[in-house]
Amino acid sequence: MNSLDFEGLRAAQVATDPFPHILLPRFVKPEALPAVVAALPEMRGRGSFPIGALKLGKAAREAIAELESEEFRAIVAEKFGLDLKGAPLMTTLRGNSGAQDGQIHTDSSAKRVTILLYLNPGNGEGWARQQGCLRLLRNGTDLENYAAEIPPVEGTLLVFPNGPTTFHGHKTFVGQRYVVQMNYMTTSTKAKVEMRRHHLSAFIKRLTRSA
Repeated sequence: MNSLDFEGLRAAQVATDPFPHILLPRFVKPEALPAVVAALPEMRGRGSFPIGALKLGKAAREAIAELESEEFRAIVAEKFGLDLKGAPLMTTLRGNSGAQDGQIHTDSSAKRVTILLYLNPGNGEGWARQQGCLRLLRNGTDLENYAAEIPPVEGTLLVFPNGPTTFHGHKTFVGQRYVVQMNYMTTSTKAKVEMRRHHLSAFIKRLTRSA
C-alpha cells in the first residue's frame, strides 16, 4: 500500500504568503499513519540523525522511500518550476526538540528545497499552546508576524524552495517532536561539504550503535 497521498500533492495549490510553499495536511494517508508512526525508532537525543544511521521499521522505511522517489521529485519540480534532475538528496529524522530549537532562521543556501514531514499525534498539549508549531514568517525578527502556522502533526507535509527571505521558526517546545527533514541540495562546494558531513555522521552513528 502506498503511504503518501501523491494525488493530493498534485492537486495542492502553491501559496505565496510569505513565500512560495505547499502545505498539505494528512500527506501520510490516515489508514497508513499508525503503522508509519509505530515503525519510527525511539530517539532520546536532540539533533537530526541521518536516515541511514537509524533502525526504522518496515512502514517507516517504505514511506521515506516514497518521499525520496523520483515521482515525488517530479511533482515538486513541476509545482515550483524548478529543474531538480540530479539534485542530491539529504534526508534526516529528528525526534526531539529542545529549548535551543525554533529560533528564526533561513535554511542553508546549499539546500535548494526543504521538505518537512511531521509524524506526531494531533492531541499534544504543546501544540494547543502553539509550542513547536512552525511559523512561516514575513521577516527575520518577529515570530508573531507570520502568514502560516503548522502544527507538526498527523502526516502534515511542508515544502518550500529556499531563499534569503524564507524565514521560519517556532515557539519553544521541549519534548518528542518527530519530523522527517529532506532537502534537494545544490551541487556547490558548500553542499558537498554538508553531504560529506551527513555521510560521516551516519557512519559514526552506525559504529556507535554496534559498539
